[in-house]
Amino acid sequence: MAKRKLAVGLDIGSSGVKLVQLKEKKGGYALQAFGTAPLPPEAIVDGALMNSGAIVSAIQELVAQHKVKTKEVAIGIGGHSVIIKKISMPRMTQEELDESIQWEAEQYIPFDVKDVNIDTQILSPEANAAGQMDVLLVAAKKDMINDYTSVCAEAGLTATVVDVDAFAVQNAFEANYDLDGQTVVLINVGAAVSNINILSAGATTFTRDITMGGNAFTEEIQKQLNISYDEAEALKVGGQGETDAVVPQEVERVIQAVAEQMGGEIQRSLDFFASTSGDARIGRVFVSGGTARIPALQKVLEARAGVHVELLNPFKNVDVDNRKFDAGVLLAAAPSAAVGVGLALRSAGDK
Repeated sequence: MAKRKLAVGLDIGSSGVKLVQLKEKKGGYALQAFGTAPLPPEAIVDGALMNSGAIVSAIQELVAQHKVKTKEVAIGIGGHSVIIKKISMPRMTQEELDESIQWEAEQYIPFDVKDVNIDTQILSPEANAAGQMDVLLVAAKKDMINDYTSVCAEAGLTATVVDVDAFAVQNAFEANYDLDGQTVVLINVGAAVSNINILSAGATTFTRDITMGGNAFTEEIQKQLNISYDEAEALKVGGQGETDAVVPQEVERVIQAVAEQMGGEIQRSLDFFASTSGDARIGRVFVSGGTARIPALQKVLEARAGVHVELLNPFKNVDVDNRKFDAGVLLAAAPSAAVGVGLALRSAGDK
């Protein structure tokens, strides 16, 4: 089998841009490049690009810094402009589905069908007793996709793959972990939005976005302690992963309160999944995203889900050259690299 030409994963998030480049090798992948560039606050609001100049500069800076020659990139989108639904349709081939979905989609999407790009994936080719099959329907607003592909074009790159953040995390998970037939919950906590993707028998059975992420912790610390956003961010990050870091009690209290609130939101989604799904026993929970390292959040999720919560490491099975990459830096950045790694596993034209 010929090696695929992998696109460079470009995760354009509300707090910064992450770049990941992988190379296919026998039995897996090797890391070629990994870097992050921060974005000014409000550069991206609710998934909408407010300051494309800053985003273009961040992308160009990363490409130059890591000497990336490939011009083809894979980007991810998420938030309100993306709708993901599991629907039932009469059994048909993927070709027939692609034709009929344009007519069917209207009843599932709150946008005008002309304004969205639609993609589908058949989850269970074998129809059930009623002759129906499960289909995953994804719709994304065209103007949002255009905004993201344009900043890539302005930075001199071509977005050959547009994926959904939740599915990019799933790609990264599948490349590094075995499912063992368990029901697995993937929670990706972004700066502004967190997405939940529940996999059963290796396929997505439930997804939901929660409009709450890492920024909620920072904003609450800022408000409660009456300090600047940057100081609040430093205090939040100070409490991540370093066992001997001194975090003021006041900050711990705020972080705990926000973690409880977020845990409640996530639990509501898990409860909803449990009530609508026959096989609802959750086997494992993985968290990724920049905020995943907050210990209070992991503890709250463990208490609420009743199972062990693990940090997702998208580099777990990736070959990393320790002369080229600092292992400590990579391990610390791992949870926030999940979307980028998932995108970097894609190549133009694959489904």
